[in-house]
Amino acid sequence: MLNKIKKLIPHRLFKAIQPIYHFVLSFAAVMVHGFPSDRLVVIGVTGTTGKTSTVYLLARALKAMGYKVGYTSTAMFSDGDKEWLNDKKMTMVGRFFTQRMIRKMFQNGCEFAIIESTSEGIRQFRHRFINFDILLFTGLYPEHLESHGSFENYKAAKGRLFGHLSFCNTKYVNDQQKVVKPKSGLEKLRLNRVKKTIVVNGDNENAPYFLNFWSEKKLAFFGDSFDNNKLANFSEVILKDLEVLRFGDVESTITGTSFSFFPVVRVSDQKDTEINKDSAEKVSLKLLGTFNAQNAAAVLTVCSGLGLSLEKAQIGLEEVSGLVGKMERIDTGQNFTVIVDYAFEPRALEKLYETMDLVIHQRTIHVLGSTGGGRDILRRPILGQIAGQKADLVIVTNEDPYDDDPQEIIDAVASGAETAGKIFGENLLKILDRREAIRRAFEEARAGDLVLITGKGGEQFICSKNGEKIPWDDRLVAREELVSLGG
Repeated sequence: MLNKIKKLIPHRLFKAIQPIYHFVLSFAAVMVHGFPSDRLVVIGVTGTTGKTSTVYLLARALKAMGYKVGYTSTAMFSDGDKEWLNDKKMTMVGRFFTQRMIRKMFQNGCEFAIIESTSEGIRQFRHRFINFDILLFTGLYPEHLESHGSFENYKAAKGRLFGHLSFCNTKYVNDQQKVVKPKSGLEKLRLNRVKKTIVVNGDNENAPYFLNFWSEKKLAFFGDSFDNNKLANFSEVILKDLEVLRFGDVESTITGTSFSFFPVVRVSDQKDTEINKDSAEKVSLKLLGTFNAQNAAAVLTVCSGLGLSLEKAQIGLEEVSGLVGKMERIDTGQNFTVIVDYAFEPRALEKLYETMDLVIHQRTIHVLGSTGGGRDILRRPILGQIAGQKADLVIVTNEDPYDDDPQEIIDAVASGAETAGKIFGENLLKILDRREAIRRAFEEARAGDLVLITGKGGEQFICSKNGEKIPWDDRLVAREELVSLGG
């Protein structure tokens, strides 16, 4: 109904009133569902990469402590009782959906709600009227620039989420972390006030920007390259109260990733900048990739900010054996390795290749594409160039064209592979049909090879023209094609 009404309004007029439209929708959604975020502790997670993995890891860590947790993310949803794949093709779904989800989490007895938050969702006021308590910044890199106009605009969009924290109401929890509305000042003394908190990836150069927003508590996590020079860009106001968690000694093997960390301390209390391996705690993840050490460090910092047990958080982190659509191995008995991954932007793709170096293999065959809908046109050839440099055979195919010409997107990605030395028809193929592209990759694979299928992970649709959503799952299609080939 709303889409029909929007089409009746002239484009220029709608663009002018769009902010009001989005704000009113957000207000209507929270009114309909009764301000549910006031009734549980809400954690927002934002950044360019690492959001989805961190949401899931944080949920598992909190569950290991005995708490009930609901979440919304790019990959999955949970209302506290059940989990299911995100079938909306959107990270920060419509305001009514999000508020309904938060209400359901509360009704199901959740103490915590985790909301993955995107710049597009923030720009459309989807964060408004959500009473956040902790905001986590995982890192910021050039992305969605066509949509936002510039990196500064993109950063500012993220910043609006942190600016929103000052408008969020104070909450009190009991010893079981249940939000309680105190009936008197005396009762407040018996409860724990949830401090409005900002947690940032201190290694990211944009960390000071986000820490400059108001909060009652500020925390940062730093890798093993941490030294006093890292704090040079932080203002004295930030440093006065900043608490930090340091992690390092990161090792990633074919069986998982381990790292050491120092529990959170105030910057002013730090006696040295080197991690003492004898006194540091150690975490052993079952997940591949050094970047997962950073995601896990983010989780530990959030838990510390909440005053929760890091020992129990470690147990939860170490129990996670895999993430949906994240370096997910597809095995039907074939004699080569197949990995499906969500990586759709350059930095994530580079990290994926760094991790794949740990996997013993012969040749690499890479199936990839890029998205349409005016989203980051400039990254298309960059993705192709990375694949062209790293893979032995590159197969460029359709991903999510929206209303764009899918062949034009394919050609743009392929042009990047050609700049890396790939030759069309030899070690570079362009196949419009994604299933056919995946099948061709399997046909080309030999014993010991590695086939990467990237861009969609566990997504459930291909988004085509006129808003059409074609049911799709890279993991399911890969299994079907492997079985049909006798794998």
